[in-house]
Amino acid sequence: MAEKGRRILAAHPDMSSDKLSYAIVKDIGEPGAFDEAIKSNPHFEGVVHCASPFHFDIQDVKKDLLDFAVNGTVNVMWAIKAHAPSVRRVVVTSSFAAMLNMKNHPDTYTENHWNPVSYEEAASNPADGYRGSKTFAEKAAWKFVEDEKPNFTLATINPPLVFGPIVHYLNSLDRINTSNARFRDMILGKMHSKLAATGTFYWVDVHDVALAHVRALETESAAGHRFITSGSTFTNAQIANIIKTKFPELSTKLPESCDSDLPEGLYDIDTSKARQILNIEFRCWISAWRAPSSRF
Repeated sequence: MAEKGRRILAAHPDMSSDKLSYAIVKDIGEPGAFDEAIKSNPHFEGVVHCASPFHFDIQDVKKDLLDFAVNGTVNVMWAIKAHAPSVRRVVVTSSFAAMLNMKNHPDTYTENHWNPVSYEEAASNPADGYRGSKTFAEKAAWKFVEDEKPNFTLATINPPLVFGPIVHYLNSLDRINTSNARFRDMILGKMHSKLAATGTFYWVDVHDVALAHVRALETESAAGHRFITSGSTFTNAQIANIIKTKFPELSTKLPESCDSDLPEGLYDIDTSKARQILNIEFRCWISAWRAPSSRF
């Protein structure tokens, strides 16, 4: 992907950032929210609808998670159908959470699995609300394509926890997203006495997630598919030990002994579809885990 970017820059040396246009959509949950933003001349052929923020510090699960995710996804698809007939592919950032069955894990997760969470369960707390929001939003996207027969095909990217460089501005460390909060908490000494439970044991590098979106836009055979994107398992103990090794001055912020809590018999994740159709080889864990740590 980086090489493609370099070739584009080499072919268009006079291209500057003023050629980039953007629109601010104040509330993606409002009907017609994307109608004006989606109108474009010149026309375009692809749309990526990225994930809503991964935070648990919300006040109203229904409004801030469930409605926000579902309505935002459906609204952008209605806008594309109505105002962007040139679009041929839409890629939606979903989540492995839309596949995860917290009560009854299969031996191996594939793209055929769906999270069975009910709306009532999802509305009861932020953790289930997040998983429900990703599940319901993705289901709404597939239903839209099935019912409306739009001018575009759909693919979804379903990553677990995403780690990597934090490139956007943060006015406070309190605003860091939930995936990277464990790095912050370790480095600030919030896990000095004991490491928090790892929780989700699968991760993926943010660069691989970005590449999956690009490949899903470009690859004809990606149409109609969900793609699990995951590098490998991890534990908080592994992260802590990497921090100790790479940043020894931070060792006093962490427990003296950091033991793995990876359970025996943990379910597997099948990423063969992403590897075969999107031609992705997921990168190793150290490259992703060093980046957030070095930002604090």
